[in-house]
Amino acid sequence: MNTANLQLKGLIMAMAAICDAIVEKELLTSGELNAALSKATKAIDEDDDHELSDANRAAILFPIRVLQLAEAAGRKGERLTFSDYAKLVAKLT
Repeated sequence: MNTANLQLKGLIMAMAAICDAIVEKELLTSGELNAALSKATKAIDEDDDHELSDANRAAILFPIRVLQLAEAAGRKGERLTFSDYAKLVAKLT
């Protein structure tokens, strides 16, 4: 696997843990965190400067979707692996 992919995998899982901590410390509610992630998705959807293929759009949205799934899992007290999240994202797209 490409080293950059491994680094992104680690970064995404670190961000998921940070998001959990933000909600646990009540800096943001679960709903506020989801709203922020939805806002990021909307910004990508509204970006007219770049014509993206469906595959490129899916790649850009992947980390956001993982974080959304991680937040939902955290609410249920679940901790999933990166592979688990990747499989779930694949089912969503």
